[in-house]
Amino acid sequence: MFNDLWATFSQQFPDNFASLLTVSTVETVYMSVLSTLIAALLGLPLGFLTFLTNKGAILENKKLNAFLNVIINIGRSIPYIILLLALIPLTSWLLPGGSIGSNAAIVSLSAAATPFFARLTSNALFEIPTGLTETAKAMGATNWQIIRKFYLPESLPTLINAITLTFVTLIGYTAMAGTQGGGGLGSLAINYGVYRNMPSVTWAATIVIVIIVMLSQKLGDTLAKRVDHR
Repeated sequence: MFNDLWATFSQQFPDNFASLLTVSTVETVYMSVLSTLIAALLGLPLGFLTFLTNKGAILENKKLNAFLNVIINIGRSIPYIILLLALIPLTSWLLPGGSIGSNAAIVSLSAAATPFFARLTSNALFEIPTGLTETAKAMGATNWQIIRKFYLPESLPTLINAITLTFVTLIGYTAMAGTQGGGGLGSLAINYGVYRNMPSVTWAATIVIVIIVMLSQKLGDTLAKRVDHR
């Protein structure tokens, strides 16, 4: 009886399932981490500039601020699956190897996450007390010093939470990228759970994604609390 149960259970998974799950997990983490890093590098200055050019800010510029807000809002409004398909020609041009695989997925993931992170950055800066700028100016600080020594440290806990949220969001996006050959746990769930009728594989991939999200959120919350000296 036990052998029959084991035989039935084992049929729900491919023979090399452990290896496939490990590789897919690594691919998911790789895509999410690198895309988050790129989004932070591009989105942070974009978000800062949007905040700094706002009305009453130290670099007030209504036209530039309106333009930046339009760009960010358009970028955030495009559904990821549409953006993924629209960027296939660009991905093929950037990566001669083609538009399939983890590296290819990073292009669309970064494009989707950059305006998202820029808006989170801008919102984080708006949470800074309005009197901080006047205090900094009264101390003789230049605009660059205000940004580096006042705005950035004050908003750092919120920015860490923004990075965490971006990373968690991108983990979900990698599953959609997997439907278009992006690799990772999403690709594993589609190729085996759907196409080969192994729903247990889909559930296993989902459980791993949930674990990654929970660990990432815990790490982000811990880091944010450590740097929060307010």
